[in-house]
Amino acid sequence: MTLPTFTLEGTQFPRIILSAQSPASDRDLPGFMKRLYAMGVWAMDLPTKRHLECFRELKRLTEDSRLLGLCHARAEEGISFSGKPIHWLESKITATVKRNIVPSELRREFFPDTSAGEILTQKEIDRIAFDPSRFDQVLSSFRPEESRFLLVGGKYSDWLLGLGRFDLLKAMVTRVRERGFIPIFAGQWTTFILPKAKPLDTAAYAVPINKRWSHFNFDQACTLIKKFDRPVISLKPLAEGQLLSDPAEAFSFLFKELKIACALAEVASEEEARTILKAVESFPSLNPYRKT
Repeated sequence: MTLPTFTLEGTQFPRIILSAQSPASDRDLPGFMKRLYAMGVWAMDLPTKRHLECFRELKRLTEDSRLLGLCHARAEEGISFSGKPIHWLESKITATVKRNIVPSELRREFFPDTSAGEILTQKEIDRIAFDPSRFDQVLSSFRPEESRFLLVGGKYSDWLLGLGRFDLLKAMVTRVRERGFIPIFAGQWTTFILPKAKPLDTAAYAVPINKRWSHFNFDQACTLIKKFDRPVISLKPLAEGQLLSDPAEAFSFLFKELKIACALAEVASEEEARTILKAVESFPSLNPYRKT
């Protein structure tokens, strides 16, 4: 099976990346990833240490130099507060972001388990700092020669932007570049983070977008992505399985209407993988990538 590709910083990247969700137990993951590879999947999402271990074994067995992995470096792993991990401050961070950033009608959706609590003072926000030693420890788990691309961000990327701390994300992206990796910025709230994160020195931007929904506002997200002149990767392209019955239409919306460069889809079975790969196979490659 030949998958369409696009060029990302000089590297051929498939327009579909699969994230293997082991259907039964963690012990099934190595075999599942091998079967995906046998189907023609040569780029895989590596969200956990276990995924990375299985990927390394697959690369050793196949000796396939084209095999590409996408590792994750979470934004919270690169910041601290007064020398301590940021997690202990999370309740105040979420209370601050919930009150000041998230639209009132969406607060329960994004923070269902939190109530109105104490918020951060500006002095506390200013004391949140980049922690290079902690972040270097995370980066030391990865190897540029096996996985040049790193997905940097997650929920804390949205939160840090919401607190006005763009500088912390910039420091992390710079560190990723210095260590020989190519950063891809990942966030949750499309209409909020794309404009604010655009100045980052990243290869692409990964945000949740599909034919049914995107945060905060679907129509605004679609308009923003159409005009965005940097590569965008769709997270949740099949709306967590809701669009799996017609993936060709789901990808047509992303690739043709929004001009999405790539989609990252979770798969829990070989049948799901075959359905997705077949749907993507007919779309054209983008070489070099450009918005039209």
